[in-house]
Amino acid sequence: MERSHTPLNVWFWAAYLVTSQTPGMSAVQFQRQLGLSRYETAFQILHKLRSGMVRPNQDRIGGQPKNHVEVDETWVGGRTRGEGRGVHHKVLVSCAIEVRHRKPGTKLDNRKNGRYAGRVRLAVVFDRSAESLCGFVESAVAPGSLIVTDDWSGYAGLGKRGYEHCAVAECGDPEVAEQYLPIIHLVFANLKTWLIGIHHGVSHQHLQAYLNEFTFRFNRRFYPFNAFRSLLGIAGDTSAPTYAELYSGEWRHPTCSGRGR
Repeated sequence: MERSHTPLNVWFWAAYLVTSQTPGMSAVQFQRQLGLSRYETAFQILHKLRSGMVRPNQDRIGGQPKNHVEVDETWVGGRTRGEGRGVHHKVLVSCAIEVRHRKPGTKLDNRKNGRYAGRVRLAVVFDRSAESLCGFVESAVAPGSLIVTDDWSGYAGLGKRGYEHCAVAECGDPEVAEQYLPIIHLVFANLKTWLIGIHHGVSHQHLQAYLNEFTFRFNRRFYPFNAFRSLLGIAGDTSAPTYAELYSGEWRHPTCSGRGR
């Protein structure tokens, strides 16, 4: 809000809308809802709020003896036409998610064998090398956690980095991967549906900001009334980009992974 010409009540109303609307809002919807005259103002407010959705020095997920963490990566983006066969501008996104177990005897105990998704971490990574993938895991998952992945060679070094690693799914076979890594593939499906359905696709430059928003919403889906207070609390200790920094490339969206781009 520093040096902003937007009234304070609009900022609080904007923060409430962003956190209370379950599917989120595009900048166009946001502009109409707030009655803003310029699209650029709505776009900047949204990105300023997204910069406050990542807690500085956030704790790493996992670390619970009875649960494990699924880790995988996916391509986000669309096919590019007219630039040659096989050419695309998709971005590689790495994900880690806690797999928790419901207490026996509950009504939802028999859904997905009593398993459900805990906290999630998402980050854009450079490539599928061990340096990028294992670097993401180290910054997102607590040491000593049981990590389940496919058999891609980029995860082979997790055991030497202090994790209990189990490669169970055959890399490149979607049916096998979805069978052994069901929770993380459900997250990927929800993420892509959200990006296309609400935002109609996003630019590669700002993809990390939208991953941060998705993570913020997902991790607070059981506590929707606390999301507004949480956003204001985190935003008070973080810096936000100016409109010029968003397009000049000077601003780097916060991420759980220090090795992402």
